[in-house]
Amino acid sequence: MTGERQPAGPGSGALLGPADVRRLATELGVRPTKRLGQNFVHDPNTVRRIVAAAELRGEDVVVEVGPGLGSLTLALLPVCRAVVAVEIDPVLAERLPRTVREHAPDLADRLRVVPADALRVTAADLGEPVPTALVANLPYNVAVPVVLHLLAELPALRHGLVMVQAEVADRLAAAPGSRTYGVPSVKAAWYADLRRAGPVPRTVFWPVPNVDSGLVALTRREPPSNVERDKVFAVVDAAFAQRRKTLRAALAGWAGSATRAEEILRAAGVAPSARGEQLEIADFARIAEAAQER
Repeated sequence: MTGERQPAGPGSGALLGPADVRRLATELGVRPTKRLGQNFVHDPNTVRRIVAAAELRGEDVVVEVGPGLGSLTLALLPVCRAVVAVEIDPVLAERLPRTVREHAPDLADRLRVVPADALRVTAADLGEPVPTALVANLPYNVAVPVVLHLLAELPALRHGLVMVQAEVADRLAAAPGSRTYGVPSVKAAWYADLRRAGPVPRTVFWPVPNVDSGLVALTRREPPSNVERDKVFAVVDAAFAQRRKTLRAALAGWAGSATRAEEILRAAGVAPSARGEQLEIADFARIAEAAQER
């Protein structure tokens, strides 16, 4: 593309190894906390694998959530136009540009650090150029809310790859009818197609977490309906609040009565005896549309 920044060569910049990660943590007095979900990747092969699986293009602007000490950041910079790193820890946010200058000085101008909470960050906070891809090692405790928030807030995000707890990866990528299919699966499907993109062993992190991780790839798609997203999500929440009940019973409170819920379900072409775990996002959208029309 004319005028677009071209990716640097694959050898640009040096990645962080275990000794580098511990040295930086000691220098900054950083003790990883469970509250912030901090587990730092210290294996260069893992970050290379993540970047390769993300299938980034040279014109992509990547938003990275929780860059930490910079392991993944350094692997991202050579293959994209820019990285917008959102870091809630002020100490880590301040140190990251210097780390990039030390390890990849020719790529330092591609980095922009935003010291903010990813759950509250806005498109205006991230500035221009707008992010087109999400690649991140997400804190376990906020992974799903962060993904949903960024997909809602940043419509220019077209694709991405996130590393999350293995159980969360299963939920995000689950299909209707599976044991792990639930609210995260349905709401994420409003924005994108998601799939598992491989496992990540716990040994590549410091400190070593008690669980394994997994990669989830996402590709943006158009919402399945023109009805307001919040109205569809209200149906989803009601259906899974009482997961074991039929939709006729589970949606009674949302609709006003079980009889009313059955009328809406039939109008939407959904069996009142079905359960929420059997429905796709398009089915929930039809229910919301039927309720709106009636």
